Amino acid sequence: MKRARRWITGWLVLVLAFTVAACGGKNANIPEDTPQHISSEPEDVDVVAKEPVEEPAKPYREPLTGRPTDVEKLDRPAAVIVENQFHARPQSGLHLADIVYEILAEGDITRFVAFYQSQAPDIIGPVRSIRPYFIQLSHAMDALIYAAGWSPAAKEMLLNGQYAFVNEVHGGDHVYFWRSKERKAPHNVYTSMENIRKGAQDKKYRTEWQPPELPFYGENEQPEGNGAQTVGIRYIGSYRVTYEYDAAEGVYLRSMEGEPHTDKETGTRLTAANVLICRTDHRILDKEGRREINVKGPGSGYLAQGGKMREITWELKDGLIRAYADGVELKLVPGQTWIHVVPQNAEVTFE
Repeated sequence: MKRARRWITGWLVLVLAFTVAACGGKNANIPEDTPQHISSEPEDVDVVAKEPVEEPAKPYREPLTGRPTDVEKLDRPAAVIVENQFHARPQSGLHLADIVYEILAEGDITRFVAFYQSQAPDIIGPVRSIRPYFIQLSHAMDALIYAAGWSPAAKEMLLNGQYAFVNEVHGGDHVYFWRSKERKAPHNVYTSMENIRKGAQDKKYRTEWQPPELPFYGENEQPEGNGAQTVGIRYIGSYRVTYEYDAAEGVYLRSMEGEPHTDKETGTRLTAANVLICRTDHRILDKEGRREINVKGPGSGYLAQGGKMREITWELKDGLIRAYADGVELKLVPGQTWIHVVPQNAEVTFE
């Protein structure tokens, strides 16, 4: 019996020791004179609020986008004729252009005149042939002109005029382009800003540039107009472009024939801070369907920006097509601008 009592007593002592250790383990390293009860109420501590650090204002703006930049950018822009036929989509480098004109060529398909000045894409294309009204728009901007082919009238203009051009089918100009094996001709001609600059240097074209003065909204300014969350543009037949406004990003998201329009290499969605739509006269010239299009104006149209739309008049003046209301030039939202030159009877909708 005594042996049993001693065994039970030892067992109880052992259990008690483990219980004490478990209860006091988390305070085991606290000095004896430290109070064991810690209030959950926060102590009164003087906290010095940190002032927000403001980024220094950038000293310059990109000439054609109005975006702030640390470096003054005065390189002569390049105007590249980019195809928009079904087999050419998705294109490369359009998301990095500063200004893009979309305008009909032959048939029901448009082409782009994409102006590059602030950014330097590694791939631009597919590059296609040029028309006289593309030359007019490019020359107005004093841009280097890059194309792959030409209509008879455009060829005559370029060879007889004072234009700085590089054309893939002219002389040895093909060295400034390449043909991709991923696509079939004629939808496989590409160039880059490196090639564009090299072509201008080799041909001894002027590279200095006096940028046009464009009005842009300031940080605390907002466009006026009626609601325009969705913009629809039907050029001709079933050919339709749409834009949907993304309020979070402050830009319109572009779609082609109901599908998001993206960049081939990066998958980046094409966007526009400003969507300028210009109605003008179109005239068929020959059996191939080549057109004469008035890109000088003046004419009527619409300007969509910031989810709003205004009816405007337009005119090609001082470098590019500009929008006016009541005789006053309208400001642009900083960012990329898309300019749509459409027939007089083109269907244009806003929702």
